[in-house]
Amino acid sequence: MDDSIQLIEQELAFINDMRADLIFPPPCFVEMQAKFLYYESRTMLKVSFPVTNNIVNPIGTMQGGYISAAFDNVFGPLSYLAARSTCATIDLHTHFLRGIKSGDTLTITAKVISRGTQILHMSGEAMNANGKLIATATSNVMIFKL
Repeated sequence: MDDSIQLIEQELAFINDMRADLIFPPPCFVEMQAKFLYYESRTMLKVSFPVTNNIVNPIGTMQGGYISAAFDNVFGPLSYLAARSTCATIDLHTHFLRGIKSGDTLTITAKVISRGTQILHMSGEAMNANGKLIATATSNVMIFKL
């Protein structure tokens, strides 16, 4: 197992220990068949999502809401890890650049751009298996004090 994946599992266990009512990974992450690929402590997270037939639109590309959900499924865990606390999304802005077909894999890399005492700002890029840029997104989250 990659050392960065072991690190994220350790840090997520720390978050779970803070609040017994938290579920990591959350059911929406599991439902989208997300897979942690790489993690840099508190600053960057890379996750892949298979593009399956049940999440495509009539022209066979991943529906935009699912792309936004994929970003949210990366920003969410990264925000908890970066803040070492629970967080809530204030906004999520997704910019769609091209479609991604069923059978492909969407890989999202999210980075913490700014970490304040109350607000965390992140940005991300979504790529297909060939390294083509599919979408970009930014998000601000509110950090809750435990």
